[in-house]
Amino acid sequence: MTHGLRNLKTVRWFILILVSFTMFFGYFIADVMAPLMDMLKDEFEWSATEYGIFNSAYGWFNVFLFMLVISGMILDKFGARITGTGACILMIVGCGLKYYAVSKVFSGEILGLRTQVFTASIGFAVFALGFETAGVTVSKTVVRWFKGREIALAMGIQLALARLGTALAMATTIPLAKYFQSLSAPILLGLAALCIGLVTFLAFCVMERKTYASGVSEEKEIPFRMRDFVFIVANRGFWLISLLCVLFYSSVFPFLKYATSLMINKYNVAPEWAGNIPAILPLGTILLTPFFGNLYDKKGRGAGIMIAGSVMLVVIHFLFSLPLLNVWWFAAVLMILLGISFSLVPSAMWPAVAKIIPENRLGTAYSVIFWVQNVGLSLVPLLIGWILDKYCSAEQGATSFYDYTLPMIIFTCFGLAAVAVAVLLKREDKRKAYGLELPNISE
Repeated sequence: MTHGLRNLKTVRWFILILVSFTMFFGYFIADVMAPLMDMLKDEFEWSATEYGIFNSAYGWFNVFLFMLVISGMILDKFGARITGTGACILMIVGCGLKYYAVSKVFSGEILGLRTQVFTASIGFAVFALGFETAGVTVSKTVVRWFKGREIALAMGIQLALARLGTALAMATTIPLAKYFQSLSAPILLGLAALCIGLVTFLAFCVMERKTYASGVSEEKEIPFRMRDFVFIVANRGFWLISLLCVLFYSSVFPFLKYATSLMINKYNVAPEWAGNIPAILPLGTILLTPFFGNLYDKKGRGAGIMIAGSVMLVVIHFLFSLPLLNVWWFAAVLMILLGISFSLVPSAMWPAVAKIIPENRLGTAYSVIFWVQNVGLSLVPLLIGWILDKYCSAEQGATSFYDYTLPMIIFTCFGLAAVAVAVLLKREDKRKAYGLELPNISE
């Protein structure tokens, strides 16, 4: 892509909006089952372990079959339009399977799992492959159009719209399920939304193609080669970013899967309102992530921003673990603070990758980071579900409940490790001069 094409300011911001809406709808479906843990237990007798297995399916194809890494190589070879369209179709197919699984009662077992749990898990696995591939595609697209300009602000806006999808899922899933008297109703809504997301991505494809056809030729990229993969995995700074990503996100996304249940079991919030408190977290990022991204673009200090966000994460999860102030307003305050932490780290982390890895290798670099992240997003929910069933399940009269003290201590430990890695990343930046502390906007 030539410098002249990047100067088309209106085009690049409109392209950002199109691909961001695709991710918005994807995030809604990624988190639409999170508030339903207790309702799945009541209606279909799902245990916490089965719920954890379902969430671990997120990485069955992405992690264990290395499909996410392969999709990054496909992106670098065939480009965003082909790869992204295929990813959107996979999301729709996976969501359709998940809707089918939750819309009826099944009998029997498949591979030791109840048929309903297995079918829903396979659907989530297929969706996750498309969703993560779309995420890699959108990340590289944003870098391609905004590198040397407002890259952190652009990524912040994209993340903010994505988090709005999470907030919508947290706040509306239980009310929708109760209104329609069906746990599958919010999933069906998400399926329709994903079809709209495919349309917006196709609009991006058409617009980008017409932009090139309008007289500005597409830049000839250096083709990806296998030795580029070796270059990526041999880079110490790259692995520190990857470790920070998996540790930080393992303390946030798996936490969100259980956050509604935490509100019900620890903070005594009514189920129909319990999802509104976790929804504060992504809602808070809508303004803050672009704000911190814009700050990074203009002032720099990316490594410091990541350290500050990780430290906040530790303090917040530790406070969640303490047996005090078990009231809704305290939980809401902690969620607001967690939203600030969740804005700080991603606003600096994702643009930092483009300072460490050359652009023609970014598709593969982002896919490897997403692969490492998916290890945590797959195994941590399974771990938390198993711990809840094994050590944290109790009964009070005729009612059973979960004690979330131990899970929150585990999330705190992930946060402590993230702080250590962020400090090491800042030290590596001083040694290798990646420029993580420098502004992103070129003079």
